Amino acid sequence: MPKDEYFKGWYFKCCNKSQTIAFIPSFHCCDGKESAFLQIITDDKAFRLPSLRLRYREKPLLAKLGNSVFSEKGIKLDIETDELTVQGALRFRWLSPIRYDIMGPFKFVPFMQCRHSVYSMSHSIDGKLAINGKRYVFHNGVGYIEGDCGVSFPKRYVWTQCHFSNGSLMLSVADIPMPGICFTGIIGIVMLNGKEYRIATYLGAKPKHIGSNTVTVSQGGYELTAKLVNKNAHPLSAPLNGDMSRTIHESASCTAYYRFSYKGAVLCEFTSNRASFEFEYG
Repeated sequence: MPKDEYFKGWYFKCCNKSQTIAFIPSFHCCDGKESAFLQIITDDKAFRLPSLRLRYREKPLLAKLGNSVFSEKGIKLDIETDELTVQGALRFRWLSPIRYDIMGPFKFVPFMQCRHSVYSMSHSIDGKLAINGKRYVFHNGVGYIEGDCGVSFPKRYVWTQCHFSNGSLMLSVADIPMPGICFTGIIGIVMLNGKEYRIATYLGAKPKHIGSNTVTVSQGGYELTAKLVNKNAHPLSAPLNGDMSRTIHESASCTAYYRFSYKGAVLCEFTSNRASFEFEYG
């Protein structure tokens, strides 16, 4: 990637029985100028705090943004501005990492526009925090952690994540530009009853349908459908050539339908009002 155009960011989703919050600390470089942001998405609003200093390490994951800390062990929040006050701490336990890098062999391919990572498909959350006086209490809550790095988000993509009664899932389908070609890339994980099912381009996954807020992908006898039923979207800033100049829309907590099957036999099928969804296909 160009040395003067790149980004790196992480996504911490935290859910209790009735509330969802996502924290996105990120670092950016455009034309050699570095900056950092923290974006926060709640059920009813999105916040963005720019121009904060960010320090991070990859293994184990630890990102310090201002006086706040984000890690695989938990989150500590200490933010006070004219528009936003956030205080509190959350502890993570029993993380569920995936078996190997979600990018598979694409991890080693140079010139990738965007690289994805998954730190935990599901983990327990305990703690308390307050956002502008509104309290969030987590007791055996559930969380998810992922990351992205590169130059830009894909021009067109679908991303979704959801916990359900006996597992969790994530799916990303995107236009992948490479020198001389462009293809539809797929990466996804379904954790079901303690078993990891991986769906990915490098394992033969192909898109069957993308449109009308619905995506269906297949791989061998497996088929996964994700449909955004009711949006609850809020604007977020996303990287474009290292600069946070693009606006996307994410529903951090919305209603979505999922169906996962093998040779026609349904492995799981459900509708959730706690799903996260981005559908950036025109």
